Amino acid sequence: MYHLLKKRARQLTHKSELLKSLYAQLNTAKTSLLKPLNDDIVAKINYKENTGKTLNLDNPVYFNEKLWWLKINYRNPLMTQCSDKVKVRDYIKEIGLEHILTDIQGVYDSAEDVPFENLKGKYFIKCNHVSGTNAIYDSEYPEQFDKQKFITEFNRALNNNYYYQSREWNYKNIKPKILVEKFIETESKLLDYKIFCFHGKAKLIFVDMDVASEDGSHNPNAKRNIYDREFNLQDFTVHLPNFDTDLAKKPENLEQMLQIAEKIAEPFIFCRVDLYNNNGEIKFGEITFYTGGATKQFSSEEADLMVSSWLNIS
Repeated sequence: MYHLLKKRARQLTHKSELLKSLYAQLNTAKTSLLKPLNDDIVAKINYKENTGKTLNLDNPVYFNEKLWWLKINYRNPLMTQCSDKVKVRDYIKEIGLEHILTDIQGVYDSAEDVPFENLKGKYFIKCNHVSGTNAIYDSEYPEQFDKQKFITEFNRALNNNYYYQSREWNYKNIKPKILVEKFIETESKLLDYKIFCFHGKAKLIFVDMDVASEDGSHNPNAKRNIYDREFNLQDFTVHLPNFDTDLAKKPENLEQMLQIAEKIAEPFIFCRVDLYNNNGEIKFGEITFYTGGATKQFSSEEADLMVSSWLNIS
């Protein structure tokens, strides 16, 4: 029951700035209370709170259980660099994929440092060390940008260590920054291709639509289709409802996208590589190691077990 109430509370935060602020404060307080506890204890609390289920860490069976096991037991130093949305760019360059990086305007230590008066055009702004702290700024419509809200939210995020909220160890030692990058302009809706790679092999593609609201924040009305690597639609969902398949045709250069994802994923047991494809031009989004915080539920147990079978943690 509690996880359903929490889900409803999250939905309400998108309708009220007051509720959004209150929810953030309560979440910060909860994180502080749990901070002294061991990772495995917090893992079980977090999992129960978000799914209503009991986490099995002794003998993980389901996909999210295995991700939680990896959170606690698996350490690859490269994961910290690749979780940092600034330093991951160096990794992408090192493996010969610099051409897929988006153009950046700058990297800043505080929200006040962002030189909005010098920004010409449309930009996507995000923190390098957390998930969900994003904004969109368009110099043609500066009156639509709430600068004080931006400063408050981003400086609050800069002062938070995301590890204590998510228990994703790879975030613990990231130095917080703000990244300002050029917005990817498209003629139609921008699709987010989230490619799931298991032991370096791309197996599944989440295609997300309307991920960001007009202000850059997470859109509660986002939709998702799930495809195999041949782009066949799967008959299950994870967290989000489907959208019309006519809105997401198979990219002509899908094989190239999969090759790029696999090259990025090669050093890791599991990761999700996010790419964009704008009229055939492939751009890098981010690398995620514990997709959905390891709490987003499959609509089908059979599908969950299938995906879990691809992840060998023995």
